[in-house]
Amino acid sequence: MTRMELDVLSIAAHPDDTELTCSGTIMKMAVAGYKAGVLDLTAGEAGTRGSPELREREASRAKRVMGLVHRENLFIPDSGVEHLREYKLKIAGRIRALKPQTVILPYWEGRHPDHYTTAQIGYEACFLAGLKNLPLEGIPWRPRKIIYSTLYVPAVRPSFVVDITEQFEKKLKAILCYSSQFSRRQDTQNLFPSRADLRERVGSLSRHFGLMIGVRYGEPFVTREVAAVQDIVTMPVRSI
Repeated sequence: MTRMELDVLSIAAHPDDTELTCSGTIMKMAVAGYKAGVLDLTAGEAGTRGSPELREREASRAKRVMGLVHRENLFIPDSGVEHLREYKLKIAGRIRALKPQTVILPYWEGRHPDHYTTAQIGYEACFLAGLKNLPLEGIPWRPRKIIYSTLYVPAVRPSFVVDITEQFEKKLKAILCYSSQFSRRQDTQNLFPSRADLRERVGSLSRHFGLMIGVRYGEPFVTREVAAVQDIVTMPVRSI
């Protein structure tokens, strides 16, 4: 199994979840020189469109677009991400192996059970990975920080927003790697937008959060912990 030390790891339920929610931030970190990776829990085999094999190829293309140093899939059953100790230990084992400093999880509430359950078992796995006496290979490890992506939960006020203006076009390119998931015709009334509609959908959400910090496009995140600040003069704030 691959072992490395990542700076950022996005743990997502399905291939394309990371691209849709926080890929701008992932790419911004990669450009800054940080090592970023994605851990997909399922292959998306229960989805209406695309086969697991096709979605694996799409995920591989998106990996290159985002500049990831690592991407893997745990092949937990799609639509079957549950609160099972087996799944938590699987994730915890990969956290030990990949040693991420920061973990990005989906928000802990939502429409799709796989998404909010990923948030819950992902959090617990981060804790379990640090327990010395668990039956896991590797040295105990806990991420320094866990953050939650809330792009598709606009009612939740973010703890902070990342400026992804420079990464926005590349974010669209990463999302469009998943060609199986988009309609070729105008189709704005269901879960499968057309490619033409994608820019408007993603752009409007990103503009909403970008305006909160005075930039064009942004990605929002929530933290449960209180941030420690040493310098209130130089701490980052909304752009003026």
